[in-house]
Amino acid sequence: MNEELLGPMSKTDMTRRQFVVSGLTAGFALAVLPVSAQTITTDATGLIAGEVTIPTADGQIPAYRAMPATGISFPVVLVVQEIFGVHEYIKDICRRFAALGHLAIAPELFARQADVSKMSDIQEIISKAVSRVPDAQVMSDLDAAAAWAEKASKGNITKLAMTGFCWGGRIVWLYAAHNPQLKAGVAWYGRLVGRADEQQPQYPIDVAASLTAPVLGLYGGNDSGIPLDTVEQMRKALKAAGGRSEIIVYPNTPHAFHADYRTSYRKEQAEDGWKRLLEWFRKYGAA
Repeated sequence: MNEELLGPMSKTDMTRRQFVVSGLTAGFALAVLPVSAQTITTDATGLIAGEVTIPTADGQIPAYRAMPATGISFPVVLVVQEIFGVHEYIKDICRRFAALGHLAIAPELFARQADVSKMSDIQEIISKAVSRVPDAQVMSDLDAAAAWAEKASKGNITKLAMTGFCWGGRIVWLYAAHNPQLKAGVAWYGRLVGRADEQQPQYPIDVAASLTAPVLGLYGGNDSGIPLDTVEQMRKALKAAGGRSEIIVYPNTPHAFHADYRTSYRKEQAEDGWKRLLEWFRKYGAA
């Protein structure tokens, strides 16, 4: 998938587009239909799961939250969306974490820009939403989601972790250099190198030496949108920084190999990556 970012958003655009999305989409985003028969659905029995509202620096955004129905002080996982927004796949990821004892929350990070769930064309999603979302806004919204989980729900952010997919994979690396409270992150096939602009001034390669939380990167060897040479560049940068972050590359594996609702899904690699994620969270005190 091409995640090329197409240019900055003016302040006028920002004002005009604030909070286009006031609620989450039901089901899957239009651009990913039809979904695969192998799509995983996690039962919400024994969970509290559904839409919530997160106060942010300039208003409110919708989010999906899932946690066990009983208990307190749950480890918090921030779940960061693909370019398709917080649709059913991302909601199910939250329920999977909740079933394991976490409070998982996925804020709709495109809420001010566009309702991507109604768009059938990926290039339209990129031009009207992805390219217009400032990284600074995303960092602030994720901070707000973590604060909400602690103050308004039953989250324990001394055990704060995060994971993200595709567009969200890039965000995991950036947030690990932004929030010193983060214990661990897992980035699924997020772009590592790119063209900086006003909205996205840095890429993961630029913050490799500034990570305050260890990040596990999970990448596909046959990802047409993330060349292996950029993965190797990131590995070298991480090694030079002397930190704890690592990158795993699955040979002969495409982009979006965890996305069980798409033809790109690879069961073996997805399950191995999920196992590694859980071990990573435990290793670094986020579980």
